[in-house]
Amino acid sequence: MTECFGILQTSGITVDDAPGPVERKSRDFFWYSPILKRQLADIRGDFLAIPETEDEVRKILATCFEHDVPVTVRGAGTGNYGQAMPLRGGCVLLTERLDQIGIHTGHVVAGPGAIMRRIEDRARETDQEIRLFPSTMATATIGGFIAGGSSGVGAIRWGGLRNPANIRRIRLLTMEAEPQVIELTGHDVHKAAHAYGVNGIITELELPIDPATDWREVLIGLPDMAAAIACAFAIGRDDAILSRMISLFEPGIADRYFLRHRKLVPEGEALVAVYVASGDLAALEALIARLGGQIRFRDGEHEGRFPDLYELGWNHTTLRAIKVDPAMTYLQMMFSDDVHSDAAAIKARFGDELQIHMEFTRIQGEVRAVAMPLVRFTDEARLEEVVTILEGELGLTVFNPHRVTLEEGGMKAPDLDQLEFKRRADPKGLLNPGKMIAWEDPDWVPQDGRSYLFGTVGGGRT
Repeated sequence: MTECFGILQTSGITVDDAPGPVERKSRDFFWYSPILKRQLADIRGDFLAIPETEDEVRKILATCFEHDVPVTVRGAGTGNYGQAMPLRGGCVLLTERLDQIGIHTGHVVAGPGAIMRRIEDRARETDQEIRLFPSTMATATIGGFIAGGSSGVGAIRWGGLRNPANIRRIRLLTMEAEPQVIELTGHDVHKAAHAYGVNGIITELELPIDPATDWREVLIGLPDMAAAIACAFAIGRDDAILSRMISLFEPGIADRYFLRHRKLVPEGEALVAVYVASGDLAALEALIARLGGQIRFRDGEHEGRFPDLYELGWNHTTLRAIKVDPAMTYLQMMFSDDVHSDAAAIKARFGDELQIHMEFTRIQGEVRAVAMPLVRFTDEARLEEVVTILEGELGLTVFNPHRVTLEEGGMKAPDLDQLEFKRRADPKGLLNPGKMIAWEDPDWVPQDGRSYLFGTVGGGRT
């Protein structure tokens, strides 16, 4: 490790092994999860490497490969699952200086460290806009979003990142004695997208951008959750209303956690938050009136400072709840086609222990609801039991955010395409080790209440 650090240092690449910076840059927002907070509290790398060019990335990878030093790539560290945390130490490769942005008609070419807010601002200078972004767009990097995320604001119009049309090209370097450039397009982008950097270091991304729309923020109050669900689907399915985000919050969430907006919302109302094209506001207002809703907030029409509306939705809902009540955490799950029944079953089974928050997306052209319920945490055993009940009794698919591996968090099974690609791109298994179960056990199958790297039953590796 020491020799590797010294070689990089003398080669002119910026490196840092000071304990404070290394500890800070070895963390992400893993503390959203009380389980990961316990498991990963002491995780840290050995040194930071901060390349400014693709050639410097190549030198870092070649040197670390020669000395068998693990490399974990990190953007802004806004992920919630420990994606960018170096489980086995080594080099934390920061992408913050790989932040070039090139705006073209219909697409953007950017370095992995480009901040998404800057990309959106640069695109808007040419009357264009990006398709998808996380609620942390003010600080999140495009590389971190593609490597660690799956969806975000814009999904109601364009679907999530699994839609291959939303990523045009990924350029990456392999982890070898002589790192090679690989460019992925079409369906192949999924070999590196949402792979936590385990099978290549992204050095450039090409994404589609579209003609800009003048979006307006609207908060709609509804008498109960059933009415809010009906309203959200009606907006999403109405061809006369172009929307960029549709979020739903059960009664009580705004009262407790939306500190700036709650004064505008009568106690006990459910809320639907919408980004709508300004030209479609009249159609939205007519629809809301037919459904018995009331507009409680519209940007620019209220005194005082309010956060951007997208900072109420997606994982910012959880962040706002944790800030008010540190006992709160969350889950992620896919609802069936009968969202009303799913939501009613959850409330009947869990009451206020689970508070329903939904984001609406488009999958194969259909409007679907993704649930991101807030969970009142009591202890780890109960949280595991909640997941078991949701999956076993209620038949819902849970994408467990309290797991650090790719398979346990969302895939539910080894991705053999990613595994095969990793064998080519990272033959020693040095990239972000510990995040891909399939690398060590291609036949792995999930077991209720047990995590792969950090045991929930009796401690230790399971």
